[in-house]
Amino acid sequence: MSRIGKMPVAIPSGVEIQIENNFVQVKGPKGTLSRQLHQEVNIEVKDQEILVTRPSDAPLHRSLHGLTRVLLSNMVEGVTKGFDKGLELVGVGYRAAKQGNKLVLTVGKSHPVELTPYAGLEFDVPAPNRIVVSGLDKELVGAWAAIIRSQRKPEPYKGKGIRYAGEVIRRKAGKAGAKGKK
Repeated sequence: MSRIGKMPVAIPSGVEIQIENNFVQVKGPKGTLSRQLHQEVNIEVKDQEILVTRPSDAPLHRSLHGLTRVLLSNMVEGVTKGFDKGLELVGVGYRAAKQGNKLVLTVGKSHPVELTPYAGLEFDVPAPNRIVVSGLDKELVGAWAAIIRSQRKPEPYKGKGIRYAGEVIRRKAGKAGAKGKK
């Protein structure tokens, strides 16, 4: 039995869940999330808990068991608390600014990079070298953080670039020079 899949997902007060043919819709104080989950897994609501069961021990069912439970847990947490992901800009002249709902990055390119988030996502710039991506959907928040990071990935020689908050970049030694070569 999956250690994660067999744990029930607690439904906090103020959260409504509708399940119809494994199409799950979760409504909470922050908003609504919906997702079509795989038909091979059984989902039911009992006593303010969501229970996920699998029909057999086939490899497909075993892999879907824990995945389905975690997706449901993330949906419930998203509509109650939300998710956020922090990014840091490291480098001389690297900065971020917010114009309306757009994020404008100055990261050493010949032009400023403008990014407009999907509906349900929000960019926050608490400092010129920090960005916070927040939203209800954990998958979408992580994907947009990766898109922002991809605009200027951190490089291993000087450590410049956009990195996740708390990310450690392994530094490499620079070129040793041309001494001794003839």
